[in-house]
Amino acid sequence: MTSAALAQSVAYGDRYSQLPASADGIGKSYMGREISAVMGWQGAAWLERQERQREERTDLLLAALVLQPGIVVADIGAGTGYLSRRMAPAVMPGGKVWALDVQPEMVSLLQAGAKRSGLTQIEARLSAVDDVKLPASSVDLAVMVDVYHELAYPFEVLASVLKALKPGGRLVFVEYKAEDPRVPIKQLHKMSEAQIKKEAAVFPLDWERTVSTLPWQHVVVFRKRD
Repeated sequence: MTSAALAQSVAYGDRYSQLPASADGIGKSYMGREISAVMGWQGAAWLERQERQREERTDLLLAALVLQPGIVVADIGAGTGYLSRRMAPAVMPGGKVWALDVQPEMVSLLQAGAKRSGLTQIEARLSAVDDVKLPASSVDLAVMVDVYHELAYPFEVLASVLKALKPGGRLVFVEYKAEDPRVPIKQLHKMSEAQIKKEAAVFPLDWERTVSTLPWQHVVVFRKRD
């Protein structure tokens, strides 16, 4: 191992390893998969494309989340706030949506979109690449839509999410189905249900159910142990 590779290995710790980067990856491996590159804020228009509802059936996702008035939701890696704006009415009265992203440009887009929509229950926040930076035991539901596979520090981010979740709170992974070659998404931007469960298993999470009715994604729901 070269000195540079050794330094990188020490920086990553025992959880991560270095490998030659693929076209869509960052050259960093976690639990048997290469972490994908992040979709930059320059791709924001794709998140808001008119076809998204038809292609991904966001209505089925919202139903699967079983949103209730008064709950606090963390939309992690919220991007432009496409989902945040659709969840916000369902948590009222009395609820809140924290819309988080690591890119300041996305946070600006989030804030502008929430303002245009008049959805004052959405609060956009800048998070860190290794920490969602939310108060402990403050969140009823944390959801990551096509985000988890891009996290440069998945273990650290999930640890911070678990800290923010209330006992019995839910964590939902929404990922493009790696098991289905018909899903028109690059392979590193997909995850199998088995891989999601494998990575969640190192935390005090109990798998609750998997919703497979969406055309491109599966919705894998866990609950934090009391």
